[in-house]
Amino acid sequence: DMQLICEAFHLMKNGLGMDQDEMAEVFETWNKGELDSFLIDITKDILKYKDTDGSFLLEKIRDSAGQKGTGKWTAIAALEYGTPVTLIGEAVFARCLSALKEERVEASKILKNAPVTFNGEKKEFLAKIQKALYASKIVSYAQGFMLLREAAKSYGWKLNYGGIAL
Repeated sequence: DMQLICEAFHLMKNGLGMDQDEMAEVFETWNKGELDSFLIDITKDILKYKDTDGSFLLEKIRDSAGQKGTGKWTAIAALEYGTPVTLIGEAVFARCLSALKEERVEASKILKNAPVTFNGEKKEFLAKIQKALYASKIVSYAQGFMLLREAAKSYGWKLNYGGIAL
């Protein structure tokens, strides 16, 4: 879910040119509907949080992520079972790329990022981001359950998928 939220953040910031206060409002609204979750809620809080000097703390945080290993283990298991858990795999790779800070900085000196100007209806595009985020979460969970099903077959587990979903 974190990588999906990061993708939505990126579209809002770099695609729509939204500031942190605007994005926090969007995440707050989304958290009152079908996207209600702990991660959406804390994203809103993180976007609002200011440092002691009054500036947003998020802009001061190094843009590289560490890993606990759970995503990697899941991706490895998916490969072992031949189950396409693509969203988790891509999230792991995104974290790997983020850890290459020095290489990204060097590449950005050569590969200039042209600013994007959005000319459409902002509210409409935000609704599409929301739907895409929701659909992506559904796909991610479906892929996770596919992996559980394959592991259950292999080990003879009798899993309560409804209970796991809750």
